[in-house]
Amino acid sequence: MIETLPLFHRIAGQPVVVLGAGEAAEAKRRLVERAGGIVVDDLQEGIDKGARLAFIAHEDETAAEGDTVRARCAGLLVNATDRPALCDFTVPSILDRTPVLVAIGTGGASAGLAKQLRLRLEVLLPQSLGALAKALGAARTALRGRFPDAGDRRRALDAALGSGGPLDPLDETSAARIDDWLSAAGQERVGVVEIVLHSDDPEDLTLRQARLMGSADLIAYEAEVPRAVLDRARADAARVMVAPGESPRPGEGLTILLRMAARLH
Repeated sequence: MIETLPLFHRIAGQPVVVLGAGEAAEAKRRLVERAGGIVVDDLQEGIDKGARLAFIAHEDETAAEGDTVRARCAGLLVNATDRPALCDFTVPSILDRTPVLVAIGTGGASAGLAKQLRLRLEVLLPQSLGALAKALGAARTALRGRFPDAGDRRRALDAALGSGGPLDPLDETSAARIDDWLSAAGQERVGVVEIVLHSDDPEDLTLRQARLMGSADLIAYEAEVPRAVLDRARADAARVMVAPGESPRPGEGLTILLRMAARLH
C-alpha cells in the first residue's frame, strides 16, 4: 500500500509561504516561482493572504518545529526541508516535458534516489512528449466525435498510445500523426479476457496482462486472487467477485477475469 497520495497542486497566482535562509530555502522559492506561485516570506502575512502551503527550511530544528506547528494550526499543509517527520507533503523530483510532468517521490526517504531515477528517465522520454500531450488536448473535441462512448475512447487511446502504437509516446513523430490516426481508427469490439495467475506477486504479471488490467472496465476475480494483484487494475474499474469456475456476463467494454492457476488442478 502506498503511504502518500501523489497530487498536482495548482499554485499559479496563489500565495505560498517559504521560510528560512540559505540554499535550501532559495531552492524552494525557485520551485514556487517556476510554478507561478507568489512567495511570501512571513508566516502571518501568508496566513492573512490565504496561503494553503508552507515550505519551512530553517536550519535550526527548534525554529522549524515551531513554525510547523503554527502553520498547521492555521490550516496550512507543511513541507519541512530534511525533516520527513514534520512534513504533510514532500516535494518530488520533477521531469518537465510541459504540459507533461513526471514526479518521482520516495516519501522523504531519499531525495538522491529520486533525482537519479529522474535523470535516467530524462534520457528515455523525448522532448516531443509535451507536443504530443498538447496535440491530444487540441484533438479532444475530434476524439469525442470519433468515439462518443467514453469506454470506446479510452480503449482506442490505450491501443494507440501503447508500445509500437501509432501514437507511441516514445516516438518523436507521434504528435504529427494524430489526424491520420483519427481518420483510420476503428472501434474495437471487446468482451471477456481470462487471465490465469501462476503467482500471487504482481511483479510477475506479463506486460500484456498489466496492459489489459490497466484498460479494463470490469475486473471479475475469484476470492483467492490477492489484493496486490487487483491493485494493478484501473482504480476506477468496477470489480465483482465470482465463484470458482464461474464466468462473468459480458458487459460494456473490456472485462478481465482473474483466476489462480491452482483452481485448474
